[in-house]
Amino acid sequence: MRLLIGIACIVLVTTSYGQTSLKGINLKAGEHKVGFRHYTIDDSTRTYRIHNEFNNRYIERPIPISIWYPAKIEDDNSQQLTVLNYLEVLKEEEEWKNLPNYFLLDWFPYLWNTPQNISHLSEKVNAFSNPAYLGENFPVVVYAPSYQASSIENFALFEYLASNGFVVVSSPSRGTNTRWLEGGTTKDMETQSRDVEFLLKEIRNHKNIDSEKIALMGFSFGGLSNAITIMKNKNISAIVSLDGTERYNYPVLENSSYFNLDRFTIPYIHFAQKKIPKEVITSDKIPEELNYKFQLYDSLKYSTIYRYRFHDLTHSYFSSFGVLFTNRDKRQDKSDDKIMTSYNLLCHHTLQFLNATLKNDKKARDFIENKPVENSFSESLVSKQTKRAIEKDFTYKDFNDLALKQDYQNLIPLYEKTVTKHPNLQLQEGMLNMLGLRLSFDSKKAKQGVNVFLLALHLYPKSANLYDSLAEGYLFMGKKEKAIENFEKSLELNPQNQNAIDRLEQLRE
Repeated sequence: MRLLIGIACIVLVTTSYGQTSLKGINLKAGEHKVGFRHYTIDDSTRTYRIHNEFNNRYIERPIPISIWYPAKIEDDNSQQLTVLNYLEVLKEEEEWKNLPNYFLLDWFPYLWNTPQNISHLSEKVNAFSNPAYLGENFPVVVYAPSYQASSIENFALFEYLASNGFVVVSSPSRGTNTRWLEGGTTKDMETQSRDVEFLLKEIRNHKNIDSEKIALMGFSFGGLSNAITIMKNKNISAIVSLDGTERYNYPVLENSSYFNLDRFTIPYIHFAQKKIPKEVITSDKIPEELNYKFQLYDSLKYSTIYRYRFHDLTHSYFSSFGVLFTNRDKRQDKSDDKIMTSYNLLCHHTLQFLNATLKNDKKARDFIENKPVENSFSESLVSKQTKRAIEKDFTYKDFNDLALKQDYQNLIPLYEKTVTKHPNLQLQEGMLNMLGLRLSFDSKKAKQGVNVFLLALHLYPKSANLYDSLAEGYLFMGKKEKAIENFEKSLELNPQNQNAIDRLEQLRE
């Protein structure tokens, strides 16, 4: 018995069963033990319907969350997980949580019931269930799964990253109203992007993450969703795409109201599958352009892009599920040994990129900048292209982002440091004056407003209007003497300033 409802299935002409194992992937864990937690919280801003309840009842949108993290294993009470434990998470996210485990490999179309796959269920993984967090903060990776896939589809990679000092957070790919997507539409993409943004807010509730060091990572359709997410969110430092469909589904991106190439400015690494053989392209009616088209790569200006192609990996094998459970296509798939070697290499490159961009590790930066042969990898295994970012003009808005990030404190040193890097930066008097007034008349931000005026006067020391505004800021804060002092300075520069004349008359009564 195999459930196929609502799933687009491709029947391959010739297949064979994989012979892999987690041990065969040979991912050498880092220095940390790995914890795993899974829980669900609701997004009260959206509604959702559980497909399998068949009662049309709408509820708040549930967001299942899986999280891998560097852990403290203090005793033997923490249970080491198995592959079966992850598949129980899959059942819940597929909304079949009461399905008996003996149906698992019969029920879902990508988990074939073979002796090899049955043997995977009892394999121990590297993660432990719900141990304590280590008492330090780590960079975080937010993961967007492939089309309608589970949060745990790439668990081996997630454990590997967590053992090397990262927190990984993932949630399943679901449609807008139910778990079913519409077919890879812009609406589907924006829904998944919104789920990713929900995770970006949720991670701030975890004490062991460094909220200043966040990367996005996605597989297949998740890569497309992440591309639009970074066009909306400025708090992301890097993006990893595991054969993401943003490579060839550019129109889906363009159709979004959030589409803005100028906001895609962070380091970006894209790992692509091997070229699809002509036999498969012809027989499966696959557009030949999938082998070479990458419109996003060609269109981006302000992001440095590292573009790799793994010559032994077809699309399915960019996930742990694919490596372990997917049947092999004899027309194009390499041997299991080559698949496992390349998946291992994919994980290693991902770690190096994240170490380079989130931890500023020099060895990792050198690794990413090197050609594969300089890292001792044959170009028959992996090849690489790099496209350097064009330096974007640094504007008032960019400076304001920096100022906001440090709560408008120490603005003069910030300006002097910034203008060294960006000598063409122009901070106009009027814009600073407007910002200062908006902050000054907010009782919670009045001090920050004064700081903006002090920066403005550092740049425009003979502005009577700025001294007048600074005086108003001090007056709003109740600092009468400071207000008088600055109204007087304004009058010295402009004896016709009627506002200063009137204010001084009031203050001296």
